This record gives sequence, C-alpha cells and structure tokens, in this order.
Amino acid sequence: MASSSGTNFESIGSTSSSLLARVKARDQDGWRRLVRLYGSLVLHWCRRAGVPHDDRPDVCQEVFRAVHRHIDDFQRQRTGSFRTWLRSIVRSKVADHFARHSGNPGAVGGSAAYGRLLEVPEEQETSQSTALPPNEKAIVSRQAMAIVQAEFEQTTWRAAWCTIIDRRPAPEVAEELGMTPAAVRQAKSRVLRRLRTEMEDLLD
Repeated sequence: MASSSGTNFESIGSTSSSLLARVKARDQDGWRRLVRLYGSLVLHWCRRAGVPHDDRPDVCQEVFRAVHRHIDDFQRQRTGSFRTWLRSIVRSKVADHFARHSGNPGAVGGSAAYGRLLEVPEEQETSQSTALPPNEKAIVSRQAMAIVQAEFEQTTWRAAWCTIIDRRPAPEVAEELGMTPAAVRQAKSRVLRRLRTEMEDLLD
C-alpha cells in the first residue's frame, strides 16, 4: 500500500520468522497472534466456498486444529508461502464439511461454490507472484496492524495507520495530527519495522 514516502506495505515480506518460530515452539501468545492474523481470511475463504454462515466458525476451528497439528511440516522452501499452505488446508476442511452434509439440499449450491474456490486460487498460485488479491491483502494487513497496535503510542499508531492502511500522504496526516511530515514518515517506518520483525515470514 503505497504512501507519499514511497514505502509499500507489501515490502513487509512474505509469514514472520519470529512469530512462526514461536508457533512451532507451541508458544501460546504466538499461536493466538497467528489465529488472529489469519482467522478473518479463513472465514473469508469459507464464505467464498459457500459454507453457511453458522457453520463457518466450526470449519475455521477445524482448519486451525489442522494447522496446529501439522505446523512443524510447513517449510517455505518446499511448501511455498504460508498462505498457499493454509489455503490447501481450508480446501480440505471445506471438502470435509460438504461431504458430511452431502445429504443436505443446501449443500448443492455450496459444493458449486467450493468448486469455484478451487479454480480461482490455482490460477493465482501458479503465477510468478504469490501476492494476495487486493481484498484478501486488506484483510491480512489490517489484522497485522491491529496485532502490534498496543506496542505504540496513539499518535505514532495513528500516523502509521493513515499512511499505510489509508494510503494518505504524509503532509496531510502531519497537519491533521499536529506533527511534521518527517515525524509521520518516521512513525510509519517504526511500525513497518516492527511488523517485519514479527511477521516477515507470514505476510505474503
């Protein structure tokens, strides 16, 4: 997400090694952060696949149970991006869901939607770029920002949010917050640096 300073949110990189390492070490805080980071995206994928609203939390829970069981198997060099690996688990659990409800008339439309979910990501994931589609990128980037929000003063956080997420120019944000443009750019840089440290291996 570009801003007047030229920094791009996508430069944070691909899931953060420090957070991923904590998850693999079964650190509970790290695990909560991972679920918070990707929970909304998993629910989004479930919705696209046609999983009924009331069933989505259960499917999401099954997805993260599988992630917890198999996280040690994830290796970026072999598996690809964390998002690609996670999406494959979502596909499996959505398929399991429809298989369990195959006798339910409402599952027919859901199965068709699930087929569309399978088709679209394959086209994206075989391309040279693993970047998230814009709407999915927004889901993950907002969650990532929210995770580190408590670590910064309110003004610093607001300046970073406005330039990174809202993509407003630094001079405009500076005038609104009573800061200098340089201070706004510094706030943005601090938040991005913290995000890279925490999540550089997870945000792809």
